[in-house]
Parts: sequence; C-alpha cells; structure tokens
Amino acid sequence: MLHAAVMLFGLSGVAAKFAAASAVTIAFGRCAVSACVLLPLLFARREPLGVTLAKDAPLLAAAGLLLALHWVSFFESVKVASVAIATIAFSTYPLFLVFLEPLVYREKFRKVSLLFALLLLAGVIVTIPEFAFSDRTLRGVLWGMLASLTYAGLSLFNRSLAARHSGAKISLCEQAIAAAALLPFALAAGGRPSLADVAVIAFIGVFCTALAFSLFVAAQKRLSAQTAGVVAGMEAVYGMLFAYLLLGDAPAWREILGGAVVLGAALAATWRREAPTP
Repeated sequence: MLHAAVMLFGLSGVAAKFAAASAVTIAFGRCAVSACVLLPLLFARREPLGVTLAKDAPLLAAAGLLLALHWVSFFESVKVASVAIATIAFSTYPLFLVFLEPLVYREKFRKVSLLFALLLLAGVIVTIPEFAFSDRTLRGVLWGMLASLTYAGLSLFNRSLAARHSGAKISLCEQAIAAAALLPFALAAGGRPSLADVAVIAFIGVFCTALAFSLFVAAQKRLSAQTAGVVAGMEAVYGMLFAYLLLGDAPAWREILGGAVVLGAALAATWRREAPTP
C-alpha cells in the first residue's frame, strides 16, 4: 500500500508532461480536484471541520500558500527541465530540514546532519552540465530546489498541525486554500485547457493526490515512521522509471549519479533521524 502511494506521487510529474497547460493551471487543478474528492470523504467519516480548525486558521493559511508555491515550482521544474531533474531536486528537502527544524522547534543541531546536507547538495550539483541561466537543467534545478524548500516548510507546519487534527482534514484545508490562492493566477494565465489537459489534471488530482495521500496515511498506521520515510524517498526512482517507460525519457549519467547520491543521503538522513537515540 505504501509503495503504491509513493508510485502515484512519482507519477504526477510524468502525467504533467502530457498536459500543455501552464504549471500554475496544473497546480490549481490538482488542488481543486483533490479537495473536491477529500471533502465528501470527510463527511462520510463524520469528521467535522469545526471550531478546532478555526483556532489554527493562520497556520493553515500559511501552509496552504506554501503548498500552492510548492506544486507550482515542482511542475515548472518538470516543464523547464525533466521529470528526473524535478524529482531529484525535490528530494533534497531534508537539506533544508537539517537547518530549519532545530530553529523552529529548538532542537539540538547535530553536526552529522551537515554532512548529509552537503551530500544532498553535491548530488544536485552533479546533475547540472553548465552553470549558466540559459541552461534548462540549471533552471529546472532552481525550480526544483524551490519546491524542496517549500515542502520542507510545509512539513514543519504539518508537524505542528498533526498534533491536533487528522491528516485528511489538514490536507483538505491546505488544498482548498492553495486552490483559492492559485485561481487568480490560473485565470490570468489565459487560454482554455483542452479536454486532454482537463483529463490529465483530473487524473493527477484524483489518483496522484487524493488517492495517493489516503493510501500513504493508511499505510503509516501500520508501519514505523522510519520505514515510511525510507519508502517515500523512492519517489524520485519511481518518477524516473515512469518517465522512461511512458515518455521514453532515459536519464543521463549525470542524473543517475546525482539521483543515487541524493537518494542515498536522503534515506540515510531519514534513517538516522527516526532511529532511537542511545
């Protein structure tokens, strides 16, 4: 179940390659469709949105805006460069958590975490053939790193919110806020999405977001956080595999090497963070 969820997460970038719509439009559609799927599920489970959410409104609003920026930057990375570059760059979010978590939650900074952060950065640098802004790979990496940074920030918000609310409730609220924030930009992007684009966006919203999230949350109830974190790190691998199978987009040696370094460092960092301290 957990692998199925991560495979669906990894498929979202590949699916976006089949849409001619802008990254903003795809991100808006993803949020809106997923929120529309999650809302009746919450009602069916009799989970009221209630007063407790109102108390966390500022935190949820900030998280929703971060989610909007995260998905726009991720899809922009996919369109500018490739699925491989976008997923590799996104997988560096532990790099930002290394520095942000101790600051936000006043936790002890571990020096070994700096090593993992440097390895993550090295893995991304390996993928860049030329350090010039005209290079599509470099621009894709920059967008992907923005997606990584915003996801790290979102993770910190969700860590606080999860202590008081269910994952489905948090996800619904954040996606609804993100959709509302992205709507003006999607309208400003102009052009009416084709039926093919609508089908792709609906697929991403239903299967790669709402269903994938539901499977991921359900699997986490049976597995340790360490196992879930390690499997989640496989998203980049699944993304590159689907890109090769469905798009014929074989990763270059730089992407394979960089992806291996990033994946190894991210998994090691996750393993160490979740391991019990003596």
